[in-house]
Amino acid sequence: MSVPPQPCPLCLAAAAPFHLREARRRMPARDYHRCPVCALVFVPAPFHLDPAAERAEYDLHRNDPADTGYRRFLGRLVTPLAAMLPAGARGLDYGCGPTPALQLLLHESGFDCATYDPHYQPDPSVLDARYDFITCTEVAEHFAAPRQEFDLLHALLAEGGVLALMTRRPDEHTDFANWHYSRDPTHIAFYAADTLRWIGRHYGMALTLADNDIALLHKRGVSATIPAPRPGAR
Repeated sequence: MSVPPQPCPLCLAAAAPFHLREARRRMPARDYHRCPVCALVFVPAPFHLDPAAERAEYDLHRNDPADTGYRRFLGRLVTPLAAMLPAGARGLDYGCGPTPALQLLLHESGFDCATYDPHYQPDPSVLDARYDFITCTEVAEHFAAPRQEFDLLHALLAEGGVLALMTRRPDEHTDFANWHYSRDPTHIAFYAADTLRWIGRHYGMALTLADNDIALLHKRGVSATIPAPRPGAR
């Protein structure tokens, strides 16, 4: 089977070769490409859901802010992020979904947090501000145009601010045909550790891999609220 390469939607390399074709029961097969420059594994646009089908999938999610298990899951990101933030830091939960549970947890930790979601809270006015931190939990894997999204997130982040990502990372042993994370038809971009390192280098941000699905990107520079990264920090 000969499948032509596709342009990478993150680093914009011209030719990301075919990686594999995933055949799933009761669902159409789809192709994956892997970029040799930034290591992003992505599903090309012809295999993406249309907006209505994508929204229907999101509407199936039940993320209850009162659920202790879900709060514990989100707390795995809040804890390392909060340790990097001084009192008074103001943030944005980008891709908050219909029930902004993370906003609640951040408020409980003493941080003000605005919310934005293109499907559920599409208020463009929040994208006119600058933030000391931005959270993006279980969102980046849905990005059809990750370069545009990360350009926006970087622009929204104040100097010295922190971008906190939660997304499962594949590695060289990941079997996409059987990986539960790739079985969600709305998951179309997968960020290996090397992909996150590329993002850090490209935007001049210091990367900390806090867990196997959590990455903290510290925008270099000094602000009134966020200290500069420590020497030697990744």
